[in-house]
Amino acid sequence: MGLAVAGLKKEEIEQRRRKLASGDWSDFPTAERLAFQLAYKLTREPGTVSEKDVKALTETFGRHRAVDLIFYTAWANYMTRVGDAFQLPLEREDPFRPPPKSSPSDKGKQ
Repeated sequence: MGLAVAGLKKEEIEQRRRKLASGDWSDFPTAERLAFQLAYKLTREPGTVSEKDVKALTETFGRHRAVDLIFYTAWANYMTRVGDAFQLPLEREDPFRPPPKSSPSDKGKQ
């Protein structure tokens, strides 16, 4: 949904999703690859995130953005684990999409 909110079309989102899931991030810019690697490592093996990893993020993104990347990745993992634990269903619709405009004839149907 975040990619749709960012303005990507459905086909672009699907293409990007497939590329990200493949683990072959070579087509992405260096900074994005570094962020993906950190997110993957923090998700799969959080205990292996090292000072070297954080230093690379800081050098590439600056201190504040590096903190943002680490925090957001950790938060997304937390939310996924909470959703999984409670077996919450995934949203089927885009919650950011504005509701359809109603016509004057719809007012009598409420």
